[in-house]
Amino acid sequence: MHKEKDIKIENISKIEGHGSLDIKIADGKVKYVKLKIIENKRFFTQAIRGKLALSLPQMTARICGTCSIAHSTCCLEAVESAIKLKPSEQTMLLRKLSMYGMMIRDHAMHLYLFCLPDLLGKDSILDFDKSQENLIKKALAVKSSGNNLSKIVAGRAIHATFTEVGRFSHIPSQEDIKKIIKELKSVRDYTMEFAQMFYDSNFRLERDTDFVSLVTKDYSFLQGEIKDSRGLKIPEEDYWGHLTRVVIPYSQASGYQFEGRGYMVGALARMNLNKNNLDSNTKKDMSKFINVFPSKNIFHNNLAQAIEILHSIDHSIKILESSDFKEEPHTPIQVKEGDGVGLIEAPRGTLYYMLSVNKEGKIRFGNIIVPTAQNQINMERDIAQLVEKNIDMEKKRLEFEIEKLIRAYDPCMSCASHFLRINWI
Repeated sequence: MHKEKDIKIENISKIEGHGSLDIKIADGKVKYVKLKIIENKRFFTQAIRGKLALSLPQMTARICGTCSIAHSTCCLEAVESAIKLKPSEQTMLLRKLSMYGMMIRDHAMHLYLFCLPDLLGKDSILDFDKSQENLIKKALAVKSSGNNLSKIVAGRAIHATFTEVGRFSHIPSQEDIKKIIKELKSVRDYTMEFAQMFYDSNFRLERDTDFVSLVTKDYSFLQGEIKDSRGLKIPEEDYWGHLTRVVIPYSQASGYQFEGRGYMVGALARMNLNKNNLDSNTKKDMSKFINVFPSKNIFHNNLAQAIEILHSIDHSIKILESSDFKEEPHTPIQVKEGDGVGLIEAPRGTLYYMLSVNKEGKIRFGNIIVPTAQNQINMERDIAQLVEKNIDMEKKRLEFEIEKLIRAYDPCMSCASHFLRINWI
């Protein structure tokens, strides 16, 4: 893919912002790896101060173009926690559906459009030959089904319009529900085919690390408790108390440690810790793939995402077929002073919001921690190990192997980072 010693790839749509990587090798050893997040800081934790809490989820959705539903949903949870508002069961079901739509679309984009070429030895999907063109059609069909699920439930796939504090302003029609159920069923076999390809991949990098995830009873990415691979269990609201913010002087994004250690969040962590709560149909049809977990192979993050796509389809179908959605009465919300936490699983891992609301119903303080910032330290250590194990590899090949590894993390640094320039010293 890359022919130059210094690699700079621009405008890769799954990555926002700017990033580079410095690696120093001396005496046959890696002396340091510096994953630099060099995007301009956007200061959104300062920008939200003084804003009305009830309208904040629509603002924070703009933090990220690809996982905006995750940001708005996490913000909704934090605002509702702060003002002591409990959403209805129907609202929670609709939120699960909107999250599932986002997961299908986002995972499909990452796996099928950006990682699949690696498996097939291609630079990009634009280089697929005639025999592989059908894979692109199937990939786009799966991605479109996620888009359409989000549209009928949340209004739009990006920057949803129906989601509000405590409610949805619009309920999907029976006609739309029947249509999306048919579409989800039509792409189900495609997800199995793609999962087999990632299962067959021989990409591997293993290193002992701690995996951290929100564990939910139905693998819905909402509502549960935080667990790690060492057996620790903590409630959502206590997450911040177990994190240590690490200032990384060469990066515009902070790193984080969990219980004083580097750790990994994301689909691999979720599958390692929560696979028993997958949808029953998914467990039946993907048992061979699911049995791979728990795994320490970072590239199995891709396989975990492939499984999550089918789970999102299967559980969505069950919810849609068994629920009778009705318009709910809209009563004015009484905003109260208080502090609240929102914690959900975004496509790339655990997303955390801490908000403080004043008597005027405005944000006094906010703290937002995105998944890739939490993975930054772990990524550097994985890159160091990869380089150490392949120190004699031809440089261009090694650079490509490093990019594959970073791609496996599906990074969105501070919900933004462009990929990748390597400066070899």
